[in-house]
Amino acid sequence: MNRAVVSILVFALLILTIFSPFAALGTLMLVLLASAFVSAFWNVAQAVVGNPKQPSKN
Repeated sequence: MNRAVVSILVFALLILTIFSPFAALGTLMLVLLASAFVSAFWNVAQAVVGNPKQPSKN
């Protein structure tokens, strides 16, 4: 669940960076935003559904 929260926070920070008045390379940042959106959505979906691959604790 912490991974999903961190993904959402990083996604929010990327949005703030893109819309800031000093953002250079805006097109590259939009590509980064799209990939962050997919990653955040995937992490939230895994947190909701449950991750079947839990690492074994030895």
